[in-house]
Amino acid sequence: MKLATWNVNSLAVRLPQLLAWLAEHHPDTVVLQETKLTDDKFPVAELAEAGYLAQVFGQKTYNGVALLSREPAADVVKNIPGFEDPQARVIAGTVGSLRVVGAYFPNGQAPGSEKFAYKMRWLEALHEWLKAELQRYPRLLLMGDYNVAPEDADVHDPVAWAGQIHCTPEEREHFRQLLALGLHDAFRLFEQPPKSWSWWDYRNLAFRRNQGLRIDHILVSDVLKPQVASCVIDKLPRKNERPSDHAPVVIELIG
Repeated sequence: MKLATWNVNSLAVRLPQLLAWLAEHHPDTVVLQETKLTDDKFPVAELAEAGYLAQVFGQKTYNGVALLSREPAADVVKNIPGFEDPQARVIAGTVGSLRVVGAYFPNGQAPGSEKFAYKMRWLEALHEWLKAELQRYPRLLLMGDYNVAPEDADVHDPVAWAGQIHCTPEEREHFRQLLALGLHDAFRLFEQPPKSWSWWDYRNLAFRRNQGLRIDHILVSDVLKPQVASCVIDKLPRKNERPSDHAPVVIELIG
């Protein structure tokens, strides 16, 4: 089984790229972030023609997440239960035997800001909810744009980024707390090429210079860890005309 996460940074702009990517790679399940569409504007028909059912949770202009799957998703949850949040950031569903949680973590803007405080509250609520989800659904994946580079190896210039948003000790501690629930960074289960990033700023020729961060992640539960056959970042879509600033992350499971 192949699953993927991709921050498309506006599905209205990137739909042709998504459809082409789906046709080429044939993933079974995909979670999207930053769709930036209200639910009534979501291209359900186009994706159905491509072979995918869509569970969507959107809002105008900002945020927005979706769960695409070849078979129906059950027990769908939108946003973190019990955490009041006007922003569309989480969608979860059971696809076959897998509990798939797609999430668009808050950016946080800057340490000390109100948006950073919101990110900390959001991460705490996510942690508590996932603790219960893992008990209900041992075969769980947490996939999405985390807006966290968990280690210096995930940053093109760790000195320049030290203490900056995505790389603060607080954010990295929250990432470690997710791992402590019994989750595993699927990308790091394998030897990977050095300087492997999933996001590159549009500015300063960052992609051409390969100056990026690895902030898009797939975490898998203890039960799924032995079934992970591969996990890669597909950089090719970042070379498209008018690309998303993020690349898809793809995982394959066996058994």
